[in-house]
Amino acid sequence: MTNLFFDQLKSNSNVFVQGAAATPNELLKKLTLESDQIGRINLYHIHTEGSPAYLGSPQEKNFYVKSLFVGSNLRKKINFDQFDFIPCFLSEIPALFRKNIIPLDAALVQVSPPDKNGYCSLGTSLDVVKGAVDSAKSIYAQINPQVPRVHGDTFIHISRFAKYIEVNVPLPQAETHELTKEELQIGKNIADLIEDGSTLQLGIGAVPEAVLLSLNHKKNLGLHSELLTEKIIPLIKNGVINNSKKVVHPGRSVATFLNGTQELFDFVDDNPSIVLYEASYVNSPLVIMRNPQVVAINSAVEIDVTGQVCADSVGSRIISGVGGQMDFLRAAAISDGGKPIIAVTSRAKNGMSRITAQLKNGAGVVTTRSHVHYVVTEYGSVNLVGRSISERAKMLVSIAHPDDRENLNRQIFEIFKIKTN
Repeated sequence: MTNLFFDQLKSNSNVFVQGAAATPNELLKKLTLESDQIGRINLYHIHTEGSPAYLGSPQEKNFYVKSLFVGSNLRKKINFDQFDFIPCFLSEIPALFRKNIIPLDAALVQVSPPDKNGYCSLGTSLDVVKGAVDSAKSIYAQINPQVPRVHGDTFIHISRFAKYIEVNVPLPQAETHELTKEELQIGKNIADLIEDGSTLQLGIGAVPEAVLLSLNHKKNLGLHSELLTEKIIPLIKNGVINNSKKVVHPGRSVATFLNGTQELFDFVDDNPSIVLYEASYVNSPLVIMRNPQVVAINSAVEIDVTGQVCADSVGSRIISGVGGQMDFLRAAAISDGGKPIIAVTSRAKNGMSRITAQLKNGAGVVTTRSHVHYVVTEYGSVNLVGRSISERAKMLVSIAHPDDRENLNRQIFEIFKIKTN
């Protein structure tokens, strides 16, 4: 054991892994190779990018993953045994580590090279990482000159690392895709709801990206968001996003992690207008609501006609996580002039309606019907605040795909005895 790189680990150790674009895949390769000598390793992380070395390897049997937000590389692996899921708000994860609810033996991170004072940047993902490195008994680092030095609360001194390796590898980049005409129309529909001076939060997915493409005519927008992608860059460069009306960190775009392409990584490197802070702060409704006209834009897997939103599963099959949707929607609701928005294409890729009479069996409710305000599809927008169940059903049917409305009306009558047409 003394010759191992991970010499502080023993069987049944709890190991945190930094996620998203900051996933330390070279460290994971080394951990995979040493795992037969270590024994069982319990991994905790939000979604990771790239292909973790242990997946599909002979050593996969040594790893037990409890994901706090499931990424595409683990979706097919979730079996609630070796690969499991912990439902939780992203904002509450740092406290799980700090309060020893999930005690950590080690944290694996990817950082920039140290500056002249020995400080490295945690780069593109601060999210829940700060809570992990503050709590873990040992920190193992992957120092990479391709990690951008991002401003905010991202810095950690090299002396805090039990061991580190030096690599020079590109960061995992998010896949780019062409937006559909439905997604682009939703972007336009949402843009119509956004007023000058609003503070934006944009969730994960194509629809929030489509919104950014429809904002060139707006003025004095701000960003206080869980996630930032490269789609913000043109809006910052042309002055549409200038953060001039924000109360919290005016003049700066605030996020808790970044995910995108090399264009984004280059843009945020040593850019003082972009700052990252821990999710417990960025995603706190008490912090978010201080900004004016918060517009929170999040997507869903499906929404039933009473307003219940499933965003983390397809039926009982977990595909993502709770994340920050509820925190931002609630904050937008109580922000002065705020607008919480759930945006979905009327149909999924398989042709099934995303607006349903009832959620699928086993589906998780991420956002309750009492928290839902605006719902937007390519067929328009409705505001469910103050509306009864029967009124909500009629309104949501009106923005479903036209070919699905007759069947929805029939199901709603069979289940609720509500006549919606």
